[in-house]
Amino acid sequence: MSKYAGLGTHLRQQTGQEVPMTFSEIEDVTATRLPPKAQHSRAWWSNNASNNVMTKVWLDAGFESAQVDVKGRKLVFRRIAPTGMADEAREYKHEELGEVRKGSRRSPLFGCMKGTFWIDPGWDLTKPAMSENDLAEMFANSERTADLIEAGLTKKKR
Repeated sequence: MSKYAGLGTHLRQQTGQEVPMTFSEIEDVTATRLPPKAQHSRAWWSNNASNNVMTKVWLDAGFESAQVDVKGRKLVFRRIAPTGMADEAREYKHEELGEVRKGSRRSPLFGCMKGTFWIDPGWDLTKPAMSENDLAEMFANSERTADLIEAGLTKKKR
């Protein structure tokens, strides 16, 4: 569990689209001091998930940082609009591998891939990936290749 998890909990409890906070309020919510870089560098507050641990916390809570004022020691967290099924699964918490609910017959891995992909609305999953012509051409090519391989294997050595 991250030392900044309190910020994620706080943001998830908010109902508004924007949550203005001071650096002091963030420190109160997380019960830890912000690093010196956060106090002086606007880049620390970017929404790049690989930036730092705290960035992942507010992104996973469904927010992005905006209106960062390092001198004024304040910023606004703005709610991110979900764009697909993957965003809805951000709050999914899987069970630890060793923990299986009593009476449950499901594997502890059940659901571990939830939210990792989505299917666009209107996409027909029953539609063949290849046309009949493409499929016939592929089979013809594979038969020719098999014939060539077989001919090469049966060719007598000189």
